[in-house]
Amino acid sequence: MPKTPLKPAPERPRGGRAKPIADLVGEVGGQAFKRFGFTHSALIERWAEIVGPQFARHSRPVRLRFPKGQKDGGTLAIAATGALAPMLRHVEAQIIERANRILGYAAVARIAIEQGAATMAAAAPPPPAPGPLPESTRSTLKDIADPELRATLQSLAEALTISQGLPKIR
Repeated sequence: MPKTPLKPAPERPRGGRAKPIADLVGEVGGQAFKRFGFTHSALIERWAEIVGPQFARHSRPVRLRFPKGQKDGGTLAIAATGALAPMLRHVEAQIIERANRILGYAAVARIAIEQGAATMAAAAPPPPAPGPLPESTRSTLKDIADPELRATLQSLAEALTISQGLPKIR
C-alpha cells in the first residue's frame, strides 16, 4: 500500500482582539504573589477598599491559608500595628464579607491578626507653603485684566516657586 504524504495542518489565522493590559498585569502579578506565598493578589491590591483608608494605613494582609485539600473557608492573616488589632476584631465580619465579595466566593472564613507585625509606610509630608512671588512676576500679573485668569496664573506662579526639579508622576 503506497504511503500518502501527510498534509501540513492548515495555519490558524492570527490576530483577534488584543487583551487589555490590566488583564495581563494581573496574571504576571499573580505569579509573583504565588512565589511569595500569597495567591490572591486582589486582597492586596484592594485592601483599602476592604478595610477603609484609616485601617489600611496601619494594616495589611499577609497570607490566606486554606484547610488541607480545600479552596474555601480559609484564614486570612492580617498584620496590624499597635492598638488597631482590637479595633479590627470589631469589624471582623465586615472584613470577611468584603474580602469574599472581592474574591467572588467564600474564601475567607476567619481572620488571624498578627499584632505589631506590620511595617507601614510613613505618611507623605505636607507640601511646603508657597513663598512670596518675585517683583518681576507680580508686575506682569498686574497687567492681566481678567481677575479669574490673574488668580489662576498667580496660583500657578506660587506653585512653581516651591517646585524642585521636574514634576513627579504618582
